[in-house]
Amino acid sequence: MEPIKILSVDDELDLELLLTQYFRRKIRKGEYEFFFAHNGLEALTLMLKEKDISIILSDINMPEMDGLTLLTKINEMQNPAMKCIMVSAYGDMGNIRSAMNNGAFDFATKPIDLDDLSITIEKAIEQINYIKQSQQEHAQLESLKTDLAVAAEIQQAILPRIFPPFPENEREMDLAALMTPAKDVGGDFYDFFRIDEDRIGMVIADVSGKGVPAAIFMAVSRTLIRTVGLQGCTPGECLTKSNTLLSKESVDCMFVTVFYAIYNVKTGEMEYSNGGHNSPVILRANGQVDMLPTSGSCMVGAIEGVTYKNEHITLGVGDTIVMYTDGVNEAMNTAFEEYGDQRMLNFLASQKGNDCRSIIDNQLADVKNYVGGAPQSDDITLMAVTRKA
Repeated sequence: MEPIKILSVDDELDLELLLTQYFRRKIRKGEYEFFFAHNGLEALTLMLKEKDISIILSDINMPEMDGLTLLTKINEMQNPAMKCIMVSAYGDMGNIRSAMNNGAFDFATKPIDLDDLSITIEKAIEQINYIKQSQQEHAQLESLKTDLAVAAEIQQAILPRIFPPFPENEREMDLAALMTPAKDVGGDFYDFFRIDEDRIGMVIADVSGKGVPAAIFMAVSRTLIRTVGLQGCTPGECLTKSNTLLSKESVDCMFVTVFYAIYNVKTGEMEYSNGGHNSPVILRANGQVDMLPTSGSCMVGAIEGVTYKNEHITLGVGDTIVMYTDGVNEAMNTAFEEYGDQRMLNFLASQKGNDCRSIIDNQLADVKNYVGGAPQSDDITLMAVTRKA
C-alpha cells in the first residue's frame, strides 16, 4: 500500500520537526510520507515533482505566496482527491472563513493541537479514499460503456444489412428485416442465407434474458443454426441438431425461441419449423391476414432430446409472411397495457400492397407510437418476405 503523501507549507521551520516527531510511527510504517515547503511558490514547485500528494497542510500567512493564493492555484488543478487543511492564528477568523469558502477541506489554529490535527488528517484520508474509489468505479463504467458500444457495433455487423440481399432473385421475391435492441446489445437476431439455387434459409430468434449474456448466446446460436442450416437439412432437423448442441452448452438455463424456414423462390413453398417462437403472420394479396398455427414445440437449447417437426405453407403471388419477436406484440405503454396480437393483425391488414421495408418500418413506428413515453422493455425484431412472381 502506497503511503499518503502530505505536504506541509509553512515558513516556521520548527513545524517540520514537530510533525516528523509526532507522526514518526506512521512514517516508519510507511503510512505517511511528509514533504516540506516554506511558501506557496516552493509548494507548487515541489508538487510538480511529486504528482500524487494528497494532503496539503498550509499556513495562510507566508512570504512570496500566501496560503490563500496557494489554495486558489490548487483549486485550478481540479483534483477532488487533493485536500487542503489551512493553518492560521486563532484570531485570524476572516482568512480562515475565506479559505473554507474557497474550498479548503478543514482548518487548524496555532499553536497546532497535533492530536486534533491527526484526527483531521485521518478524516481527510477517508474522503480521499472515497473519492479515489468513486473515480476508479467511474473509469470502469466508462470503459464498460465503450466496450458495450463496440459490442453493439459488432452485433449489428454480424446481422445481414444489405438489402435486397439476393438481387438475382429480386423479380421473384422481396425481403427486409430490422432489429432494435432494448439495451446497448440485444438477444434477438435474424438471418438469411442461400442454400442452393432455388432455396433460401431464413431465421428469426429471441434469446432468453437481456444485455451482454443474451448477446453472447445470440451470437453462438446464430452461428450454430446457420452452420447446420447450410448443410441443407430440413428445418426440423436443423433445430433438432441445434438444440442438442445448445442444450449441452447452455449456461444459467438460457434458451432461444427460433422460427426457421426454407423458402423456395420459384414455387413460393415454405418449409418451416417453430421452436417455441411467436407464430408469423401471413398477409394475403387480397388483404386477408392469418396467423400460422401456434407452435407446440419447446424452445431451442432448453431441454435435451427434443425432436422438432416440419410444417409447410405456400405463398401465393403477392402474399407476405411477417416474422417478429415478442418485443412487438408484448410492447407496453405507460399504463402497462400490451400492444397485443389483435392490434398487430389489424395494423398489418392496413399494409396491403406495401413492400417489405415499408411494412416492417411502419409496424415498428406503430408500436413506438402506441407505447408513447414508456421505455422499450424488450428487443424488437421484424422480418418480412413477399412472393412477387
